[in-house]
Amino acid sequence: MSGPSHAPIDYRPRDVIQIERALISVSDKTGLVDLATALVAAGVEIVSTGSTARTIAAAGLAVTEVAEVTGFPESLDGRVRTLHPAIHAGLLADLRLESHERELRELGIAAFQLVVSNLYPFVATVATGAPVDDVIEQIDIGGPALVRASAKNHANVAIVTSPASYQQVEKALTLGGTTLAQRQRLAGEAFMHTAAYDTAVAAYFAANVGIAAEHAATEETAFADTLTYEVHLRSTLRYGENSHQSAALFVEDGGRGIAQATQLHGKEMSYNNYVDADAAVRAAYDFDEPAVAIIKHANPCGIAVSRGAGDPVASAHARAHACDPVSAFGGVIAANRSITREAALSIKDIFTEVVVAPGFDADALEVLQSKKNLRLLQLPAGYGRSEQEFRQISGGALVQSPDTYADFDSDAWTLVAGSEVDEPTRADLEFAWRAVRAVKSNAILLAHDGASVGVGMGQVNRVDSCQLAVTRAGDRAAGSVAASDAFFPFADGLEILLEAGVRAIVQPGGSIRDEEVIAAANAAGVAMYFTGERHFFH
Repeated sequence: MSGPSHAPIDYRPRDVIQIERALISVSDKTGLVDLATALVAAGVEIVSTGSTARTIAAAGLAVTEVAEVTGFPESLDGRVRTLHPAIHAGLLADLRLESHERELRELGIAAFQLVVSNLYPFVATVATGAPVDDVIEQIDIGGPALVRASAKNHANVAIVTSPASYQQVEKALTLGGTTLAQRQRLAGEAFMHTAAYDTAVAAYFAANVGIAAEHAATEETAFADTLTYEVHLRSTLRYGENSHQSAALFVEDGGRGIAQATQLHGKEMSYNNYVDADAAVRAAYDFDEPAVAIIKHANPCGIAVSRGAGDPVASAHARAHACDPVSAFGGVIAANRSITREAALSIKDIFTEVVVAPGFDADALEVLQSKKNLRLLQLPAGYGRSEQEFRQISGGALVQSPDTYADFDSDAWTLVAGSEVDEPTRADLEFAWRAVRAVKSNAILLAHDGASVGVGMGQVNRVDSCQLAVTRAGDRAAGSVAASDAFFPFADGLEILLEAGVRAIVQPGGSIRDEEVIAAANAAGVAMYFTGERHFFH
């Protein structure tokens, strides 16, 4: 359907527009009273709705209720407030046209020069896990109509959707009004605001209402036919993976990951710092017990859980560091518990780029902040990975659910070679199987007593990964256990581990030569378990 058609119109120019009348209806009331105070002081008439009007009135400021303008009460529990010609004619009148100006006079409607509106907290409500009916109630109707109408008519109206823009308005009051350039920029931000809101609503429906139910009923994967992923610019980074690449950090609303972490100390985070920090946190949070992961170039230098007496985080860090002290130089450290003073003392004399954790004890901060350039990141409360993972490819994107250990159960493993192992060995196998998921494929990880002792990663064949893991472990390979992220296609890789003295192995199985691999383990008298699932990580 096309828009209205008419002969070319000679518009009267309007650049700077003095603010005489403002409509304010906001969910986020940050800075509201200060803005209203500045408007009233400048002689601006304020028209407002519901709780926004009550907040302004409670501050002792003059405000006109929308119902006084429309002659119609707010109704249906506030669902109908501003959806009225007396409001929208004042928003959409193009006063560059004499005919619109004349028609407003005839209708007895006054124009608005400023609209301040942000929408119901839909995303925040979804994040609380609220029931569907409560979430649906947070779908704003009147708000988006106000915002879009004002943005369309930006030649005459300034639309403000973020408290961050209130200072612009206050400055405009002292300079005689808003400029066309300002109103154009604010209109662009407003359309992005409503687009992001609609995207969040659509994503919720796709995942929770209707579409997901339909997919579930037909046993299809629950992906919507169209996927829109909305993120917002947080900061521009110095450069990307390399100095000639530009880069920026964008964040998603409601996210609780590394992108939302708070930097407590140190140099500005780089692109590579974020990538490694995310990998480190991902690895550390694969464990329920206190754990530390040390990452370099997105691969683990060491992963360990606490053992023995003493501070658990300090213990886990020291044991993770011992896996590969050379590679750990300049690495990124993540813990799944708060950093204590003992852990900080364990870390401080090792050159480290980033330490990230859910918290830092005060005396730990004192120790670590003595390192001028060391970046300290505190994760947001309730850290959680995204429910979907995205990877851009040329011309499109791949989307998948994350690889997690939510249903981890070693009792489901199948013993295919050797004898059942004792409890300490089984605990090490469980640790190794969790830890190998953090290693880039092809991945082999050797472990002993809840700590990695050798890692082979990112090789184009499993034999090289086995050799690398054994070489890095050295004498520690003897008596360790091994985990492989995918099956052994031949017995040759396994034989390298057996010759090094590995005492037990866990792997997915599924090779057409499984019998050959099983025979090699049996010949060596080594226990081997099949998990039935793999953990590729590219």
